[in-house]
Amino acid sequence: MTYSAQAAKLYSSIGTQTGVEAASPHQLILLLMEGALEKIAVAKGHMQRGEVALKADFICRAVAIVDGLRMSLDTRVEHELTRNLDDLYDYMNRRLLHANLNNDVAALDEVSGLLREIKEAWAAIPEDQRTLPPAQMQPEQAS
Repeated sequence: MTYSAQAAKLYSSIGTQTGVEAASPHQLILLLMEGALEKIAVAKGHMQRGEVALKADFICRAVAIVDGLRMSLDTRVEHELTRNLDDLYDYMNRRLLHANLNNDVAALDEVSGLLREIKEAWAAIPEDQRTLPPAQMQPEQAS
């Protein structure tokens, strides 16, 4: 690896680490979603090229991230939104496992689409409501 390639890699890892360290909890969730989308896209490429081990590795990484999103839900607050997201994250992981076992590109695309929708909704939460539990959000943000 050339010096410039090593420097670029180091800069990239430092930039990512600094971004995570400086991120708010709201931004961390967005970063997790972006990471899952990236892993799924890479897995799709490996799947299409028949690179089984790499495909499986990236799908496992995506599953781990979706598990992280699921575990970040505040289950202390009984709210329909929390239950729905928990169910949706569970469904996404089952679809990712199905995609891995069956080389199903459509299942990867389905999960990517669902994650993009959640990410867009998450990003649209007004700044002043980003730290509130779902039960205290305005109705249009909580649904």
